[in-house]
Amino acid sequence: MPMTLRIIFVLTIIASMSAQDKICEVKHKDIDEQSAIIKSQTYDNVYWVCNDSGNKPFVFPLTGQGEMIVPDFMKKHYTGKKINDYPGIKIKSASLLDWEAMTVLGDTLVIADVGNNGNTRRDLGVYLIPEPNPRTTYETRPLVWLPVRFEDQSNYPALEWEFDCEAIFTFQGKIYFLTKHRADRNIRKPAPSTKLYRMDTRFTNKVNVLKLVNRKDNLGGWVTDASMAQDESAMVMLAQNPLATMIWYFPRPKQSDDFLSQKPRTYSLVKADQAEGVCFKDPQTIIVSNEQREWYEIPLSAFSK
Repeated sequence: MPMTLRIIFVLTIIASMSAQDKICEVKHKDIDEQSAIIKSQTYDNVYWVCNDSGNKPFVFPLTGQGEMIVPDFMKKHYTGKKINDYPGIKIKSASLLDWEAMTVLGDTLVIADVGNNGNTRRDLGVYLIPEPNPRTTYETRPLVWLPVRFEDQSNYPALEWEFDCEAIFTFQGKIYFLTKHRADRNIRKPAPSTKLYRMDTRFTNKVNVLKLVNRKDNLGGWVTDASMAQDESAMVMLAQNPLATMIWYFPRPKQSDDFLSQKPRTYSLVKADQAEGVCFKDPQTIIVSNEQREWYEIPLSAFSK
């Protein structure tokens, strides 16, 4: 790790320990690998999470306290301890190879099946799903499947392992992707960089080529999630390393969509294990989730200036 980043960790660790607040631990038995989190802009006090590879195509609606939301007409069947048996909302006709990221596009839920540990997949894509009301719905189906590929990948696997992805967000009606990099073909060896891509088309009958916007290095870890503020004023991104999870706050560019070109603010989240989800709770607060079922709340006031 570069010396500059080590200094950042040392200087921020005291502030981090006091500012970060563990707000809940998700108890539902089927939520065992929270790989993404996003707050609904359509329904009150609803957060969506999903599991990643090796699981079934379900999404889980939770309250801000990490409690499962069960449809009103089914509550008599899932009361007390039985709520742990509620399976979540099934996405019918969808498949789950490696769901690693989620976002919302207005009243549409976007699920990205873009996990690509071996950098070999040629079936990456996103589902667009009319966002179901979790208090009245227990199953739904996608509106469309949009296949995607990165414009600068021509070999599978590529010579540079920079085509895994665990982070998406939306901006001005378009979907953006941030890649997760490896230093070599050892899938457990992070590279602290990312590339930002934009989806300009929504073809359903052919592959959508993702346009490369920019690249950023020296992030302090590999990128595991990102999210856009509800008012599109900023994007936050997680970069994880063995010591901590760096949270990067990029303000909205004045005349472009190149968030990575902006001067960021940072925060170091310590003792958060495998943090893989981030979203805005409100314009001044973000939530981070990890695969160990924990949620943390951090005020933007705690970020470096």
